[in-house]
Amino acid sequence: MEQTLKLSGQYFYGVGRRKTATAQVRLYKGDGKITVINGQVGGRYFSPKDLVARIYQPLEAVGMLKDFNISVRVHGGGMAAQADAIRHGAARALVAFDVNLKSALKKTGFLTRDARAKERKKFGLKRARRAPQFSKR
Repeated sequence: MEQTLKLSGQYFYGVGRRKTATAQVRLYKGDGKITVINGQVGGRYFSPKDLVARIYQPLEAVGMLKDFNISVRVHGGGMAAQADAIRHGAARALVAFDVNLKSALKKTGFLTRDARAKERKKFGLKRARRAPQFSKR
Protein backbone atom coordinates (compact mmCIF):
# COMPACT_ATOMS: atom_id res chain seq x y z
CA MET A 1 0.00 0.00 0.00
CA GLU A 2 2.43 2.67 -1.17
CA GLN A 3 1.16 6.22 -1.14
CA THR A 4 2.32 8.88 -3.54
CA LEU A 5 2.92 12.53 -2.71
CA LYS A 6 0.75 14.55 -5.08
CA LEU A 7 0.61 17.94 -3.39
CA SER A 8 3.62 19.91 -2.27
CA GLY A 9 1.85 20.69 1.02
CA GLN A 10 1.20 17.03 1.85
CA TYR A 11 3.37 15.57 4.59
CA PHE A 12 3.69 12.58 6.88
CA TYR A 13 3.85 13.18 10.61
CA GLY A 14 5.52 11.39 13.51
CA VAL A 15 6.37 12.22 17.13
CA GLY A 16 9.65 11.03 18.60
CA ARG A 17 10.82 11.08 22.20
CA ARG A 18 14.07 10.45 24.07
CA LYS A 19 14.85 11.34 27.71
CA THR A 20 13.20 14.77 28.08
CA ALA A 21 13.37 15.72 24.39
CA THR A 22 10.31 15.68 22.14
CA ALA A 23 10.40 16.11 18.36
CA GLN A 24 7.49 16.70 16.02
CA VAL A 25 8.69 15.51 12.62
CA ARG A 26 7.16 16.13 9.20
CA LEU A 27 8.40 14.43 6.04
CA TYR A 28 7.84 16.33 2.80
CA LYS A 29 8.70 15.32 -0.74
CA GLY A 30 12.13 16.77 -1.41
CA ASP A 31 15.84 16.14 -1.69
CA GLY A 32 16.96 15.25 1.85
CA LYS A 33 17.31 18.55 3.75
CA ILE A 34 16.67 18.99 7.47
CA THR A 35 15.01 22.18 8.73
CA VAL A 36 14.53 22.83 12.43
CA ILE A 37 11.36 24.90 12.91
CA ASN A 38 13.24 27.96 14.21
CA GLY A 39 14.57 28.36 10.65
CA GLN A 40 18.02 26.86 11.12
CA VAL A 41 19.35 24.21 8.79
CA GLY A 42 19.98 20.87 10.50
CA GLY A 43 23.71 21.01 9.82
CA ARG A 44 24.01 24.28 11.75
CA TYR A 45 21.65 23.39 14.59
CA PHE A 46 23.35 20.04 15.25
CA SER A 47 27.01 21.00 15.28
CA PRO A 48 28.65 17.55 15.58
CA LYS A 49 28.15 15.91 12.20
CA ASP A 50 27.49 12.50 13.80
CA LEU A 51 24.21 13.90 15.18
CA VAL A 52 23.05 14.80 11.66
CA ALA A 53 24.03 11.30 10.49
CA ARG A 54 22.00 9.85 13.38
CA ILE A 55 18.89 11.67 12.11
CA TYR A 56 19.27 10.23 8.61
CA GLN A 57 19.60 6.60 9.80
CA PRO A 58 15.92 5.57 9.33
CA LEU A 59 15.86 7.06 5.81
CA GLU A 60 19.09 5.24 4.93
CA ALA A 61 17.72 1.96 6.31
CA VAL A 62 14.82 2.00 3.85
CA GLY A 63 16.75 3.59 0.96
CA MET A 64 14.81 6.89 0.84
CA LEU A 65 17.59 9.27 1.84
CA LYS A 66 17.08 11.71 -1.06
CA ASP A 67 13.27 11.38 -1.28
CA PHE A 68 12.16 13.47 1.71
CA ASN A 69 12.85 16.81 3.36
CA ILE A 70 12.56 16.76 7.14
CA SER A 71 10.90 19.63 9.01
CA VAL A 72 11.25 19.43 12.80
CA ARG A 73 9.98 21.21 15.89
CA VAL A 74 12.08 19.98 18.79
CA HIS A 75 12.30 21.01 22.44
CA GLY A 76 13.71 19.74 25.71
CA GLY A 77 16.77 17.64 26.39
CA GLY A 78 20.24 18.16 25.02
CA MET A 79 21.58 17.94 21.47
CA ALA A 80 22.10 14.16 21.46
CA ALA A 81 18.67 13.46 22.97
CA GLN A 82 17.06 15.80 20.43
CA ALA A 83 18.79 14.01 17.56
CA ASP A 84 17.58 10.64 18.86
CA ALA A 85 14.05 12.03 19.25
CA ILE A 86 14.11 13.25 15.64
CA ARG A 87 15.32 9.83 14.49
CA HIS A 88 12.43 8.17 16.36
CA GLY A 89 9.91 10.64 14.89
CA ALA A 90 11.27 10.22 11.36
CA ALA A 91 10.92 6.44 11.63
CA ARG A 92 7.31 6.81 12.78
CA ALA A 93 6.58 9.22 9.92
CA LEU A 94 8.02 6.71 7.43
CA VAL A 95 5.61 4.08 8.79
CA ALA A 96 2.78 6.58 8.28
CA PHE A 97 3.98 6.92 4.67
CA ASP A 98 4.18 3.17 3.99
CA VAL A 99 3.20 0.45 6.47
CA ASN A 100 5.40 -2.07 4.64
CA LEU A 101 8.51 -0.23 5.92
CA LYS A 102 7.62 -1.08 9.52
CA SER A 103 9.38 -4.46 9.58
CA ALA A 104 12.70 -3.04 8.31
CA LEU A 105 12.60 -0.13 10.76
CA LYS A 106 11.58 -2.33 13.67
CA LYS A 107 14.41 -4.76 12.95
CA THR A 108 16.99 -1.96 13.19
CA GLY A 109 15.40 -0.62 16.41
CA PHE A 110 14.36 2.82 15.17
CA LEU A 111 10.72 2.42 16.19
CA THR A 112 11.57 1.59 19.80
CA ARG A 113 11.48 4.51 22.22
CA ASP A 114 14.60 4.59 24.35
CA ALA A 115 13.00 5.08 27.76
CA ARG A 116 16.19 5.61 29.75
CA ALA A 117 16.00 8.85 31.69
CA LYS A 118 17.50 10.35 34.81
CA GLU A 119 16.16 8.75 37.98
CA ARG A 120 14.59 11.16 40.45
CA LYS A 121 16.27 12.10 43.72
CA LYS A 122 14.85 10.32 46.77
CA PHE A 123 14.17 11.89 50.16
CA GLY A 124 17.02 11.42 52.66
CA LEU A 125 19.57 10.64 49.94
CA LYS A 126 22.12 12.89 48.27
CA ARG A 127 21.19 11.72 44.76
CA ALA A 128 18.87 9.04 43.45
CA ARG A 129 20.72 6.23 45.23
CA ARG A 130 23.71 7.80 46.99
CA ALA A 131 23.27 7.70 50.76
CA PRO A 132 24.98 10.18 53.11
CA GLN A 133 28.33 9.02 54.46
CA PHE A 134 27.95 6.89 57.57
CA SER A 135 29.48 8.34 60.73
CA LYS A 136 30.34 5.91 63.53
CA ARG A 137 30.60 8.68 66.13
